[in-house]
Order: sequence, then structure tokens, then C-alpha cells
Amino acid sequence: MIRINCFISVSEEKRSEVLEAAKRLTSASQQQDGCIAYDIFESATRRNVLMICETWRDQAALDAHSNSKVFHDEVSILHSNAEMKLETFKF
Repeated sequence: MIRINCFISVSEEKRSEVLEAAKRLTSASQQQDGCIAYDIFESATRRNVLMICETWRDQAALDAHSNSKVFHDEVSILHSNAEMKLETFKF
């Protein structure tokens, strides 16, 4: 399995737009083959920090996700409006 933690740092002005894009991405990703878990979290202590936590069955499932239209559409919104940092774990 592969776990990815995507930390998102966003300004107050862009927060709503980024959160909505992340929610759309989360909803679509949860339906994809090989998705074990996918959710978005809001920091309780820092309003400008969000995190997407995702777990995939294997690299093939993650590759299919990364090549999907919804991934490209929503992640382009995230990249345009926020800073992102990824942590990847294989287990």
C-alpha cells in the first residue's frame, strides 16, 4: 500500500476555493479502483493548513488516479491557489 499526505497551505482569500476543489477531488478519488482511503482534514490550530490523506492499494492504482481528468482539473486549482508539500510512505 501507498500512503500520501498532502499538506496544503492556503491564504484566507483562497481557502474556500481550495477547500471546494479538494472536496471534489476527495469525492471522486474515493470511487476510484484501488483507493483504500481518501479524505481531507482541516487543522484545528492553523486555519491556513489543510491536509489530504490518501491510501492506495498499489502503484498502478496511484498512477491511474494521478492520470485521471479529475486529478488534473482539481490539482491544477490547488497548485494555482496554494502551496503543497507531499509525504509518501510505502508499506
